[in-house]
Amino acid sequence: MALLDVQNLSVSFNTNDGVVNAVNDVSFAMDAGQTLAIVGESGSGKSQTAFAILGLLAQNGMSSGSVKFQGKEILNAPLEKLNKIRAADIAMVFQDPMTSLNPYMRVSDQMAEVLIHHKGMSKTEAIAESVKMLDAVKIPDAAARVRLYPHEFSGGMRQRVMIAMSLLCKPKLLIADEPTTALDVTVQAQTMTLFSELQSEFGMGVILITHDLGVVAGFCEEVMVLYGGRVMEQGPTDPIFATPSHPYTRGLLKAIPRVDQLNAELDTIPGSPPNMLQAPKGCPFEPRCQYAQEDCVQSLRPLTEFAPARKRACNRELEELV
Repeated sequence: MALLDVQNLSVSFNTNDGVVNAVNDVSFAMDAGQTLAIVGESGSGKSQTAFAILGLLAQNGMSSGSVKFQGKEILNAPLEKLNKIRAADIAMVFQDPMTSLNPYMRVSDQMAEVLIHHKGMSKTEAIAESVKMLDAVKIPDAAARVRLYPHEFSGGMRQRVMIAMSLLCKPKLLIADEPTTALDVTVQAQTMTLFSELQSEFGMGVILITHDLGVVAGFCEEVMVLYGGRVMEQGPTDPIFATPSHPYTRGLLKAIPRVDQLNAELDTIPGSPPNMLQAPKGCPFEPRCQYAQEDCVQSLRPLTEFAPARKRACNRELEELV
């Protein structure tokens, strides 16, 4: 039985301008201890997929399909049921550590609150456990620093506090939404190394949401590429990096600077992401795709397996993508 099984997940939002279809028919499954990267540009539906899983959509958001966690349906589950799952079984590291922590509360109070609510610990016990977790994420002098306010930590340290908070209840699944966006390259590397160490220690599944394929390479086993709320390509990380099969995946990989090509011109993907208020009838990447033809405007081939464990949604055959 899969740890998380998502089938035909769609998310839409009612706005004053009309209905925005943010996620369209997304399906994936992952086992305990597995790492999955959900990648794509801003606005591709990555975060909304995670929010739908945890029941954290905005009030004007609607979700349909199926999300099963350890075999039990949790999509659109009652708030009481979701509150028992959040943090305890499925935890999330939110995108911006600068704003995710309450600036008016000490770190000790924010962390202890999680354990008091989910584990029934006393405040003294909860703070002691919080110090142990801060030690685990390598925050120096954790016993003293746990009493500090968020503004007394650097950006990298705040990110570590957020990771520590998410791991307090030893969840079975951790969703990390752009955990390295606000960090410099050195701290990015430290953060991803920390994730690897903690995953090995706690044996949890990890979903990494990012727009940076470079961060994915050394950490994730599987990759799912989203564009315009749809899955463009899906499969094991190494084959996707070695032989990307979708024009969009190829564009993302070409946009990564390479140390072995110092003087090479950096490629870009021309154009802009689609306006999901007017979702395209065919392939959402068609206006920006150098291989697009007339049939791409009218239809999009369903996600189809073309090699063992690899899927793609593209009207062009692999031989045509020269």
